[in-house]
Amino acid sequence: MSPDRLSKPFDPRALLGVLDRHHVAFIVIGGLARVIEGADEVTRGVDITPSTKPENLRRLADALDELGVGETDLDAEQPTTVMTPHGELQVIPVPAGTRGYDDLRRAAVREPIGKGLRPAVASKGDLARMLSALGREEHAEKLRQLRHLIELEHELGMGIEL
Repeated sequence: MSPDRLSKPFDPRALLGVLDRHHVAFIVIGGLARVIEGADEVTRGVDITPSTKPENLRRLADALDELGVGETDLDAEQPTTVMTPHGELQVIPVPAGTRGYDDLRRAAVREPIGKGLRPAVASKGDLARMLSALGREEHAEKLRQLRHLIELEHELGMGIEL
């Protein structure tokens, strides 16, 4: 982790708020999504998968401009990482194990995170699918934790009588 990354304050609500004001269509993925879904980990950045429609990428570029990121080459296929005044933002058009925004959107849920924000967050199942597709040993504990959360959710759902 770069010293510059550590010196920047991490404020995911402020960062997501800018994207929201610009009406950017995106799904929160990665560490922040896992935390929102109940995982016990710490993250210092926001990872998103945006819709890659040209108009949405233009809105995303406008949001990045407001964040003072400067000229950024947004590619509909390649990941882009930028440092904002609110922390690191990774734009990942097609995360490992997925087909991108439309694939993730089907199971994403809008989660309230405070300050009136309700971003679309990838489902626990999709987050597990992404980690599994990466196949990295350092993700084994995160994957185990997600699977445990999925099991708990399933057990709680089975216990509800209508």
